[in-house]
Amino acid sequence: MCNVHTLPATEADSGAFEDRLVNALNESGLMLLTAIGHRTGLFETLAGQPPLTSRQLAERAGLDERYVREWLGGMVAGGVIDTEPAAGTYRLPDVHADLLTDRGPANLAVYAQFISLLGSVEDDVVRCFREGGGVPYSCYPRFQEVMASDSGQTVLPALFDAILPLAPGLAERLEAGIRVLDCACGRGRALLAMAERYPASRFVGYDLSEQAIAWAREQARAAGLDNLAFEVRDLSDFDVTAEPGAFDLVTTFDGIHDQAQPRRLLAGIHRSLAPDGVYLVQDIHASSHHHLDRDHPLGTMLYAVSVSHCMTVSLSQGGEGLGTMWGRERALAYLEEAGFRDIRVHQLEHDIQNDYFVCRP
Repeated sequence: MCNVHTLPATEADSGAFEDRLVNALNESGLMLLTAIGHRTGLFETLAGQPPLTSRQLAERAGLDERYVREWLGGMVAGGVIDTEPAAGTYRLPDVHADLLTDRGPANLAVYAQFISLLGSVEDDVVRCFREGGGVPYSCYPRFQEVMASDSGQTVLPALFDAILPLAPGLAERLEAGIRVLDCACGRGRALLAMAERYPASRFVGYDLSEQAIAWAREQARAAGLDNLAFEVRDLSDFDVTAEPGAFDLVTTFDGIHDQAQPRRLLAGIHRSLAPDGVYLVQDIHASSHHHLDRDHPLGTMLYAVSVSHCMTVSLSQGGEGLGTMWGRERALAYLEEAGFRDIRVHQLEHDIQNDYFVCRP
């Protein structure tokens, strides 16, 4: 009989964990290179093309060949791009291009940008671990841009066919003409789409970011949307400043969990709704208990986003620091506390990251 040597459980566990960490280091590097490929247009330049040399690719993309060549090396090592060594050429397989460019159903390269974006504030976050406080929005100059790309893949494609129909009769009311508010609207892409689709309705968006609102206003002006307005507004006192009964529909798309005062905002939204109004919420799908998030497909990543952005920007305003992963249980409790009595929770097939709440006063 053969003697089978097995590692003690602790050594085996240590080896598996070491392998996991090494793999994580590689994948983290791949995400940084993916973000660069997205921002420089390299994936779009490669998509659908025959094999190209690094020089040909650099010329077509208008980039420096030495940087392109090194980037290609990382993409080959990461199994993203194929190479023919004898010819010195590189090719992006179509199945990969469908997930890394706008030609497929989802461009996952968009999300790779969060790694470098959040890493840029690591020193500030470490300081907060030691001293408390938070990192302000001003330290994230590209965050609204990246979030707009994110919502462009989760909200916009499903807005009319899946999200708005969650509230029965809402589309018909929008066609007839109602008053709509989007709180924490960012660049306002959902409002821009709705204002164009429903010209009889009136739309307004509030956000704290002057840069995001300026971008949204310019888009609305260019599109000739005179039924849409945007305002720079701090919503931390919305519970007392909201105009009672002013809106028939209020929406927030991933807009509650990073607020300084989420309870006050929710109370203000309830106050601002007409008696037959609807509050439509998209926010992160999670549990309010850490041990229940272990099987979340994006749990670790979303906690990283929370520590390095959503929680800390709230704390920087002296806020609650609710965090990205506040969870469905806490969301329901906050909505009920705000006065909502009819709350329905939905998940959509295309969106593993979010829950959708349909709330009525």
